[in-house]
Amino acid sequence: MLRVIAGLNTPDRGAVFFGGEDATRLSVQERRVGFVFQNYALFKHLTVADNIAYGLKVRPRRLRPPRAEIAERVNTLLEFVQLGGLGGRYPTQLSGGQRQRVALARALAIEPRVLLLDEPFGALDVRVRKDLRRWLRDIHRQIGLTTVFVTHDQDEAMELADRVVVLDKGKIEQVGTPEELYDRPVSPFVLSFVGEALALPVVIAEGVVKFGDRIIHVDADNLRDGPARVFFRPADIAIAGKGAVDLEGRVESLRRTAAGLRASIVIDGYDQTLEIDAAEGDAATLGSRIPLSLSNARIFAGG
Repeated sequence: MLRVIAGLNTPDRGAVFFGGEDATRLSVQERRVGFVFQNYALFKHLTVADNIAYGLKVRPRRLRPPRAEIAERVNTLLEFVQLGGLGGRYPTQLSGGQRQRVALARALAIEPRVLLLDEPFGALDVRVRKDLRRWLRDIHRQIGLTTVFVTHDQDEAMELADRVVVLDKGKIEQVGTPEELYDRPVSPFVLSFVGEALALPVVIAEGVVKFGDRIIHVDADNLRDGPARVFFRPADIAIAGKGAVDLEGRVESLRRTAAGLRASIVIDGYDQTLEIDAAEGDAATLGSRIPLSLSNARIFAGG
């Protein structure tokens, strides 16, 4: 998809628009797209400054800025990506996080209309990734450039994006804000992919949802009778108070955390163990059986 947007591949059908302009037949150079790769793709034999300037220097003579203007833009970008004074170094003399900043500066040097990032933090360790995520979000707020960021890391997508597109096998499952995808997923795939979720196999009979001989209180009015799955997140299940009871389980373990008491529950008829919050006044004791209720559960047809 990124290669199609950049003009490196031609789509079999459909069109690519930049704003209101059909860019499908424009060349890579005419599109002015900045591309940042996972493996940096820096030239090892060039200095940091020359890497950043490369896209400007290889332009046709009539489109190439003067040397002084290129040097000024490079210095400005080095400061912008917090690498001021490192223009004379080579990529091998930089850390992974610094190299990725150089790659971003090189992409920005051509003053792109669109910025494409292909899992740019995939090769970095967790701490560096988190630091660069915050940094990239701040950069994006400053420049306001349309950016397409491909990642398999859902936390990365939810933290960085204004709008998330969830793809499965090349098809769009859902488009929306991070909040919409988390709170109102339209398919089991989106629900399971965005955040942790558990699936309970159930049967719908005359609008009633049953798990074994228990009735699950979830709205199934729009679904036909037959097998289905009830999805819920760990935060959506709790020890039942005076309300409806959906499930029962046995307390396998209890542990205290900084946030309070956590109970590990084995649900009757369900092969997964899950953890829930337990208040001091609850009847959750080691080995005890407790009633459980679901909230915000969602049901989808199919086994």
